[in-house]
Amino acid sequence: MNELVRSLPSPTLPGLHLPCLDTHKGWLFKWTNYLKGYQRRWFVLSNGLLSYYRTQAEMAHTCRGTIPLSTAHIEVGDTCHFVLTSGGRSYHLKATSEGEFQRWVSALQQAKANATLLMHHSDDSGDETPVPQEDHALTQGVLKTLATKLEDLGTCNELIGKHGAALQRSLSDLEDLRGSADSTDRVKAVNERATLFRITSNAMINACRDFLDVAESHNRRWQKTLHYEREQRHHLEETIEQLAKQHNSLERAWRENPTSYAGVERAQEGDASDENEEAEFFDAVEDSPSFVTVTATEHRRSGSNQSMMSGVMPNDWTHNENDTTGTNQLQLRRTRRSRIPDKPNYSLNLWSIMKNCIGKDLSRIPMPVNFNEPLSMLQRLTEDLEYSELLDRAARCDSSLEQMCLVAAFSVSSYSTTVHRTAKPFNPLLGETYELDRLDEYGYRSISEQVSHHPPAAAHHVTSQRGWTLWQHITIDSKFRGKYISVMPLGNIHLQFHSSGNHYVWSKVTSTVHNIIVGKLWIDQSGDIDVVNTTTKATCHLKFSPYSYFSREVPRKVTGVVEDKEGTEHYILSGTWDDKMESAKIVKSSQGCSGSEGKQKTVYQTLQPKLLWKKYPLPENAENMHFFSSLALTLNEPEEGVAPTDSRLRPDQRLMEAGLWDEANNEKQRLEDRQRVERKRREAQANQALEEGQDIEGHLPVWFEKRTDETTGESIYVYRGGYWEAKERQDWSQCPEIF
Repeated sequence: MNELVRSLPSPTLPGLHLPCLDTHKGWLFKWTNYLKGYQRRWFVLSNGLLSYYRTQAEMAHTCRGTIPLSTAHIEVGDTCHFVLTSGGRSYHLKATSEGEFQRWVSALQQAKANATLLMHHSDDSGDETPVPQEDHALTQGVLKTLATKLEDLGTCNELIGKHGAALQRSLSDLEDLRGSADSTDRVKAVNERATLFRITSNAMINACRDFLDVAESHNRRWQKTLHYEREQRHHLEETIEQLAKQHNSLERAWRENPTSYAGVERAQEGDASDENEEAEFFDAVEDSPSFVTVTATEHRRSGSNQSMMSGVMPNDWTHNENDTTGTNQLQLRRTRRSRIPDKPNYSLNLWSIMKNCIGKDLSRIPMPVNFNEPLSMLQRLTEDLEYSELLDRAARCDSSLEQMCLVAAFSVSSYSTTVHRTAKPFNPLLGETYELDRLDEYGYRSISEQVSHHPPAAAHHVTSQRGWTLWQHITIDSKFRGKYISVMPLGNIHLQFHSSGNHYVWSKVTSTVHNIIVGKLWIDQSGDIDVVNTTTKATCHLKFSPYSYFSREVPRKVTGVVEDKEGTEHYILSGTWDDKMESAKIVKSSQGCSGSEGKQKTVYQTLQPKLLWKKYPLPENAENMHFFSSLALTLNEPEEGVAPTDSRLRPDQRLMEAGLWDEANNEKQRLEDRQRVERKRREAQANQALEEGQDIEGHLPVWFEKRTDETTGESIYVYRGGYWEAKERQDWSQCPEIF
């Protein structure tokens, strides 16, 4: 008995350093139904939430359920069973052993206590007087003390559970042996266990008191610190907004009188004035090593978030490369927006809309904007240019095989923005256009037009001053299959480099949106892409592996091999379509052992892989802005002088972006009704022309015309020219009125 007492921690539990029980992972059996009974699931306890998955691999994309412990009731049963009740729903769980059962119950109870305490503190209002930042060492010391006390509580919790169970068993044995000769020894054993339970309970009570004392004594201080940080952030946001307004004012002044503006700059260059010092400050930011990342062009897109912290937008001012006077004259550049209004939380019964649509073409189903994102399909097509610097690098390549690697990486990069984008874009109206002029920033201009409505088809043309031209004619075929939606882009993408004349052709893979009716939506890309250099006959075969619950492969995996016209392999490509792609030069290849299908596998010996492409991080708060990338946030930004058919001017799309979804649905219905009336009018004209024996001409696009491609022999729409000239003249007389 004495040895057992000495082995227990004292009521203050000094010196304990066990891992915190608020984070716990492991397998548990969860009751599903009477047909399947208990099923093995992977449970993760973190930050007061208990989440479960079918497998550990599912943690990357699919959560089967989450239980908030702050409002949950934990009921412990017999033989390793326990029940969690939350929100009117009960979860019956079972551990694999007694020890695992004790660990899970202790962790859940501790997590519930912490979550309840955190919720209580978050509701308390503290002193709103701003205070300076607390000393870092003091804060760390308090946190360390709290962590130690929390570990002590966890230890006591385990001991109470252990000794309580032992006491219960002893009481049961004593009840069975009432009146027997052995009862005296049994009573003594019960007393010993009761003493252990009492000592552990006292230690638990003291540890709880210490923990609460420390937490309550510093709660007010932390509230003040948090309030101070919020005030500082608000002040910083106001400062940034003022800078943006000043930049806009300077831009308008420069546009109205650029000659006078430049003259003022030259007059100030020789003076040691405040304006000249500010210009030198911007120059220093442009050349600062803190903006240098893996690639030089990566600064231009992902660096904007970093620059916000210093109050300087990196794209606002740039050196004038054509300045021959040797001065540091500055050229004003437009500031692109970095956020849009947050997505409102609208609820909608998806099944009530989709149950009658199984097997139909989604382009023919009237869908509310609740399932859309505030971009059109033409803008999503333009989003392929997110990593246009890959083509800039490819245009400078002397080796056509290295160029092929970069082109293949570019074909994969266009899918990186889709990993969280499960909403559908707006179907463009017939004759709708979209332009993207990025000559100043990235050296290219893009124009696209909806050339057909049924089937929906879009034509796209991009010209870059950095040595390449890209064009494509894409038709979208989509089917709803009950549990998932498949989107199959049909058509080829063409890319030609000006200096070498190399002409590349490839197509897109199938996109699949899963869990349409039940569960969390997630998207997958699967299929093959063959990138063909029609000039040199070199090829690159890319394989997008579909996700499988039972596969051990990396999710979203992409692999490829670059071959010359003789079929000799030169490069291996590997990576994932949502993160990065690498290339490795093949030194030697040999035939290995037979695979599972009886085919011999080729074994490659390669050099160290080189990074071809890396995805940019999403902007801050992207989860509330439809998971748009930095480029996507600017695609629907209002632009002066665009064609009246431009997607930016589409009223239902603009209303949705502003968060006015009810008004957007009404406007969408109006546009679709008008489009049906216009289609019936064209059909009536075609029937009349047919009766009169006249030639029938369907819809003729304004900026594109149908031709037969000399390389592939397919009938495609190609850019006929004239758009940018019409924009220069502001002559839009050819454009139909579609909005």
